[in-house]
Amino acid sequence: MTDKLTVSVLGTGIMGAAMARNLARAGHTVRAWNRTRAKAEPLAADGVAVAGTPAEAVRGADVVLTILYDGPAALDVMREAADALRPGIAWMQSTTAGIEAIGDLADFARERGLVFFDAPVLGTRQPAEAGQLLVLAAGPVESRQAVAPVLDAVGSRTVWTGEDGAAGSATRLKLVANSWVLAATAAVGEVLALSRSLGVDPQHFFDAIAGGPLDMGYLRAKSALVLEERLTPAQFAVSTAAKDARLIVQAGEQHGVRLDVATATATRLERAAAQGHADDDMVAAYFASFEEGREG
Repeated sequence: MTDKLTVSVLGTGIMGAAMARNLARAGHTVRAWNRTRAKAEPLAADGVAVAGTPAEAVRGADVVLTILYDGPAALDVMREAADALRPGIAWMQSTTAGIEAIGDLADFARERGLVFFDAPVLGTRQPAEAGQLLVLAAGPVESRQAVAPVLDAVGSRTVWTGEDGAAGSATRLKLVANSWVLAATAAVGEVLALSRSLGVDPQHFFDAIAGGPLDMGYLRAKSALVLEERLTPAQFAVSTAAKDARLIVQAGEQHGVRLDVATATATRLERAAAQGHADDDMVAAYFASFEEGREG
């Protein structure tokens, strides 16, 4: 296999669209598909061929990259593409699918003779667009060179967690990492909401913690999105964050761990989505602190 590949990207949301563009810029032949075709069409300007069906997208591909809403969505799309999948090709599954769903996806790969890589990514819109995602990956050592050019195009670093994608070690690490990200995001919203309700200038809070162990760039970056009303376009949407939070809660329950913060975060995100903030950046969970999703 040469360094220049034919890559099929199934799912062109915030992350998938950015990954497809970076693959094309790296010189790969890229075919992309999205259930809502209009979301994929802008990629044509970047040299990406927009396919009408999943089967059309994967036919003749060296690597298939799926980055869809959840595990069942990824499985449904791959089933639609099944007849065009060539045995022996690499499937890089980057959807945050959850532990149980990874088993189903790996079973499908085994049935079709695909080389399965569990490869979720850490990052939001900005690092995705810059090709600076962190890829968490598990898959056979002997086949890693086949996906190396894809990893190089979409990420700045790959952390290998195991040799068997079906074991879900990369997905497990992704859930652990996301539990921290989502807890921090919820805390940002609550500290801003409490500041507002108590008449405290948020800048006074930032000044108080400046340079100390409680200070963090993420707090300041996410706070700025709320304070400067820059919640769209989302770096990572409320609706998707809510889905991930529920996967984290479910993983904890299945392994005998009670995750109170993750459960509360999922509830806040779902409330914000119901209030009309589903497509806003996930820090819009801030509005869940107020009745009807509006500041009083």
